[in-house]
Amino acid sequence: MSTADAARILGLSEARIRELVRSGLCRPARAGRSYAFSFQELVVLRTAAGLLAQNVPLARVRRALTALIKELPAERPLSGLRIFADGKRVAVRDGGTAWEPETGQTLLDFDVDALAEKVAELRKVDEAAPRGEGPAAAALAEFERGLDLEDEDPAAACEAYGKALEQDPGLVDAWVNLGRIAHESGSTAEAVRLYHHALERSPDDPVIHFNLALALEDARGAAPAASHYEKALELDPSFADAHYNLAALCEKLGRKADALRHYHAYKKLTSD
Repeated sequence: MSTADAARILGLSEARIRELVRSGLCRPARAGRSYAFSFQELVVLRTAAGLLAQNVPLARVRRALTALIKELPAERPLSGLRIFADGKRVAVRDGGTAWEPETGQTLLDFDVDALAEKVAELRKVDEAAPRGEGPAAAALAEFERGLDLEDEDPAAACEAYGKALEQDPGLVDAWVNLGRIAHESGSTAEAVRLYHHALERSPDDPVIHFNLALALEDARGAAPAASHYEKALELDPSFADAHYNLAALCEKLGRKADALRHYHAYKKLTSD
């Protein structure tokens, strides 16, 4: 199923779905440059969103979900299967048996059967799209190799992403991940450059504008960053983190009314 289908089923924005995929939390097949999600990947995305909402570090979420993916049934029916997750644990219960890739307290609890019902309503076929051959397929292979390397060897991951872009310069996800790695390493100017390359190829992606704003805030200050937070919100008014960050910048810039408006929007979105 498409990104739009996944967003509708999970109650997330399409931008959030793309962000989770770029972070290496799931590996959907491709239909051209578009994603094609399986049912199992929807379960993983739902769990990932819940963990990240609890401020669990991305690396830890990756480890938990790697273990979870190995245990999840690949096919329906999934009768009785439930996913439990909080900031310290992802657990799965099947009937009277519970198993835990991570340990900790349980806060989030959702029924996989309910998710299956939503998928069934769309009457989509959950089959992986063929990856094909040629430069595009080679680029995707290098991109996925980069995802595998990010936690243990960021430099090697960057090399893999670079090779992916040699094969397919239009692979936006590779530009975004290179920008994120550069920013995390303290190379803010390089991150800004890389995010601009991503925006040239995908100017209407709110997550890229958000990431660029983060890098600009560190590299050049509040004013340059604010415009990209504003653009992210123009594209996705429900982007809670963009509201929060923009509110803080507005305070620094003396825009008190705007700061209150965005803090209010953030509070409403996160309360809902």
